[in-house]
Amino acid sequence: MCNIVQEPNKILRGKATEIPLVDISKPEIIKVISDMKIALHREPDGVAIAAPQIAAPVRMFIVAGFVFDLKKKNITGTPTPDKIFINPEITKKSKETFWAKGEGCLSVRWIYGTTKRNKTCTIRAYNEQGKQFTMSATGLLSQIFQHECDHLDGVLFVDHAKDVRHMTDEEVADYQTELEAMKNNK
Repeated sequence: MCNIVQEPNKILRGKATEIPLVDISKPEIIKVISDMKIALHREPDGVAIAAPQIAAPVRMFIVAGFVFDLKKKNITGTPTPDKIFINPEITKKSKETFWAKGEGCLSVRWIYGTTKRNKTCTIRAYNEQGKQFTMSATGLLSQIFQHECDHLDGVLFVDHAKDVRHMTDEEVADYQTELEAMKNNK
């Protein structure tokens, strides 16, 4: 189940089901979390992944820890662990929007476009211990929250993106090099 599902797989177009809070600690959910982490970290350009992307139609996504390190400019010290969002709900979005260039998706490989996203948003979710939390985000993290919540509702970024195009092999290689440097805080 660690393989990333690709468009046009129908699971990507379904609405994911909420996870009952009593099920969060069950082996099936722990396995989905583990599989999501494996799938995410196999991809050099992965910043987040939603459960439906590994064929698990439940309302959950993970954001890679390095995204939070970039936000904090955490150059030294212990890397931030990946963050789990179970039954996430965007509770607030700014009226101010921006055109996010270069948005892509692990389920729509090497296709990128420009998407209109809210500049800031606030999300409420549960962690893997079943504790509710709220987090506000701007810029890239806000974009990630909106992208991943779209996944949970069966929406892909290409459904509302403009200037959609396939990257060339050279662009893919350059992009992967840039991401690796970013992850290593170079």
